[in-house]
Amino acid sequence: MKTIALAGAVLIAATAAQAQTAAAPLNFDQAAYITCREAQAMNVEARRSLAVYLAEHSARYRGVSIPDDQRGGELALLVRGGCTLAPDAYLFTVIDRAILAEKAKLPKR
Repeated sequence: MKTIALAGAVLIAATAAQAQTAAAPLNFDQAAYITCREAQAMNVEARRSLAVYLAEHSARYRGVSIPDDQRGGELALLVRGGCTLAPDAYLFTVIDRAILAEKAKLPKR
């Protein structure tokens, strides 16, 4: 009986944690401190909108724009690889470093 109650409590806690990570943050201060692991726990649309928001912010700061062609896809692959290597890194840091690494190939604003 205690095992069932404990399993139920764990399930409720996991559901609450998942609900918290399912929605994208509302402002940059919240978005900047989301780790790759936390972003991966989000649903696909929330994760995609978060990544686009952070990439646009970084691109504006770096004076470039994110194209919708192969170069944008290459940036996405760099971010994916960075998050795979360092899942506890902040997603914004991984995105910003990918943009910085590819800055010469990206169109200027």
